[in-house]
Amino acid sequence: MTSASMAGSGRIRLRWATRRRPGTFLVLLIATVLVMMPFLWMLSIAFKPEAEVFTDVPQILPADPTFENFATAWTSGNVGRAMINSTIVAGVAVLVNCTFAVLAGYAFAKLPFRGGTLVFLLMISTAMVPVAVTLIPLFLMTKGFPLVGGNDLLGQGGTGLLDSLGAVVLPHLIAPLNIFLARQYFLGLDDDLGEAARIDGANELTTFWRIYVPLARPLVAVVAIFSFTAVWDDFLWPLVVTSSLEAETVQLALSKFLTGGNVMYGPAMAGAVLVVLPVVAVFIFNQRSFIAGLSEGGVKG
Repeated sequence: MTSASMAGSGRIRLRWATRRRPGTFLVLLIATVLVMMPFLWMLSIAFKPEAEVFTDVPQILPADPTFENFATAWTSGNVGRAMINSTIVAGVAVLVNCTFAVLAGYAFAKLPFRGGTLVFLLMISTAMVPVAVTLIPLFLMTKGFPLVGGNDLLGQGGTGLLDSLGAVVLPHLIAPLNIFLARQYFLGLDDDLGEAARIDGANELTTFWRIYVPLARPLVAVVAIFSFTAVWDDFLWPLVVTSSLEAETVQLALSKFLTGGNVMYGPAMAGAVLVVLPVVAVFIFNQRSFIAGLSEGGVKG
């Protein structure tokens, strides 16, 4: 193909793409509006007085904005204490997963051992087990945790980790999905980098920390976001293992506004806004690394 014909075909493709672009933007705009409408409505109700929530003509912009709903949610609704609890639990889950899940993925990808593939497949298969099936075994493990909550060395005599933040974080400490993503990501990195480091006298931990971890920052961002959202959005497990306000998480705190005879929509939406903000902030802060790590970890290998 000559340069003239290549230039001509390039101009044709450019004109074709230009003609399609307005339609593409319109579709994306409509999709964005549809996705954002529930959040805009939530934000609107959060600033409305209770008497203004249900009117004959719904309005997005509050006629008489108020911050009273946020104060009610933060204090009376225990959202403030619940956000502290969820932040602690999510922080522990993120730290453990970013350390041990990434280490496990590196071992499966770069340190082959006999039976490693079978172990990896067995571990990944646990991700397909429904959460409801594991509730009773996890509850018994939490109740029988040794040397805490009045339990002896055999896990008898007390309540173990029940009604504590340790019970909430226990199932989230290591996620098979994070190990899978880490393995797939490290499989896409060149083995020669590690070999060169070993030839220079670096041990395996040094090779991992100084050679591969700097290249795996997008992966760490993905693991951190997945771990954070899994804990922050969890409702069923904290409902099972906690019973006091001291161990309440954000999802349990929000649910109280919608139970009983008097549903408080304003404080409920205000609490939802407060709970959503950390998730949005974490995603925006790691957006570029998240997209890069997710695409590379899911495709490579």
